[in-house]
Amino acid sequence: MKIGARAQSVLDKIDVDELVKVALDLANIDSPTGSEGPVGEYVYEWLTREGFAARKVALMPDRPNVLGTLPGISHGKSLVFNSHMDTTIHKDEWWTTRRAADPVFHSAWRDGDVLVGNGICNDKGPMATWLLAAKAIKDSGVKLKGDLLLMAVVGEIGVEPVDEFQSPAYLAKEPGTRFAITHGGVADYALVAEGTDFGLVGVEAGKAFFKVTVFGNDLPIYTPYISRPTPVEKNPNAIVRMAPLIQRIDEWAYEYEQRNRYECPGGVIVPRVNIGAIRGGVAYKITKTVQQCAIYLDVRITPVQNPLDIREDLRRLVAGAGLTGEVELYTYRPAFEADPKKVEPLASAITRAHQAVLGGTPKPASPPFSSMWRDINCFNEMRIPAITYGPGISVGGGNFGMKIADMVTGAQLYGLTALDLCDQERAG
Repeated sequence: MKIGARAQSVLDKIDVDELVKVALDLANIDSPTGSEGPVGEYVYEWLTREGFAARKVALMPDRPNVLGTLPGISHGKSLVFNSHMDTTIHKDEWWTTRRAADPVFHSAWRDGDVLVGNGICNDKGPMATWLLAAKAIKDSGVKLKGDLLLMAVVGEIGVEPVDEFQSPAYLAKEPGTRFAITHGGVADYALVAEGTDFGLVGVEAGKAFFKVTVFGNDLPIYTPYISRPTPVEKNPNAIVRMAPLIQRIDEWAYEYEQRNRYECPGGVIVPRVNIGAIRGGVAYKITKTVQQCAIYLDVRITPVQNPLDIREDLRRLVAGAGLTGEVELYTYRPAFEADPKKVEPLASAITRAHQAVLGGTPKPASPPFSSMWRDINCFNEMRIPAITYGPGISVGGGNFGMKIADMVTGAQLYGLTALDLCDQERAG
């Protein structure tokens, strides 16, 4: 597909050196979930300096979402670009990540033709690409009919309140994209810029988090009085009783994802399960059997599932293991898919841009990209048709580098998509 003179004038304004600088600047501001304030200030100041109308939208003052606007001149369709500012690893999270303080999680650098760093891949590299695409549109002098919104958000990474770990210190989702939408961040369409290897994603998994607790004896037993052999399910120690249940849940998890695989026009969800934490006893007092032990499950769900059905499955697993315990649902975030008819103008605009820059038609992204939580769920829940599409692949698979060439391609694709969609007349 040939790129016209108007579009080429925008592409010519994409400054590769500035793209690299902005991406590295963003990724070198360490911003694990809950500590996004400084990177939000950077985005706000950058937007203001470049002449965009910028404002902060915050549920909590020290964690603002940042919204920028490039106003349209008539009655065109509006588009919002969205990326998150928070990253996944706190430096002190050594119980989840042995090298939690490793620079790759908290900084970024250039290594030849690749930018390296957790923050680059998730999600500041894609954010930099649409910031530079929007700047190129503005600097070219091209006027869009519809508004182009630029949304940098907090709290996309899942930090959920449970037990003594309560909000506001432990809170995601609510302060982020959903809050930004309900406080003015509304457009006709949303493009969530995250790594999909330039595949289209119109559906994302939801999630249900469960705390499964197993009880030991009614009274603790001092170590010298423990008798063996004892059947595991009768062991006075709840930690020991938990062991076979973990194995049963792991076996159930495989059957669960096969039974609930979900295919739709927006992609394929393979809803996986992870045992993310275990608690039982305290390390400074280990001289008696533990009376309760809990595991915490991340169960991904599809748009047609009910979390209470999953709770019943887990209760049956506990009872089937001959154990006494309880199952608590402590987080529920539904999955949503974009209506294929309503999202078609955005999908078509992305496709035309993809054809012009890369050739061929973008393919549906591989199942892992549509089997995680990304913030298109918030937009589709709010009846704003949304697609995830962008350069790079997820850090979830162990990738911490993004090719500069892919980021340049991303900026070109986002620029052409905005030119296309925002020049279409808005019905109604």
